[in-house]
Amino acid sequence: MRILGLDVGSKTIGVALSDELLLCAHPQKTLMRRGTRKDVETVLELCKKHIVSKVVVGLPYDCEGNEGHRAKRVRVLGDALAAAGLTIEYQDESFSTVEAEDVLLQADLSRARRKEVVDRLAAAVILQAWLDAQRPIQLSSEEL
Repeated sequence: MRILGLDVGSKTIGVALSDELLLCAHPQKTLMRRGTRKDVETVLELCKKHIVSKVVVGLPYDCEGNEGHRAKRVRVLGDALAAAGLTIEYQDESFSTVEAEDVLLQADLSRARRKEVVDRLAAAVILQAWLDAQRPIQLSSEEL
């Protein structure tokens, strides 16, 4: 089983996919927003193609750690995906786009290329954070 990760923006949705062992998140594509109903159809098609039933959605918080207007818009899509039969998990997406931009700057990508891939990389950052949080803490031999 794999897990899909989404970075939902007002114009685009970045998509990432886990590996089958649920260890690593891989950037996949960037979707243009076409309205909630069509966005749900597109995500459902991706889930069917990759045999996915769980979707991790990045949830933006404001500076005080509260859900603001952007988070409410993201939850509209999350609720619609849940109503379509998918299991939805939310992951704090704070600074995921900033982290993705840093990686792309270090890779020396042009501004145009960064703009093209930043959303899917941000989705991978969100999904990877969720995957990492699901693993049990491993103690070193000295701590045991």
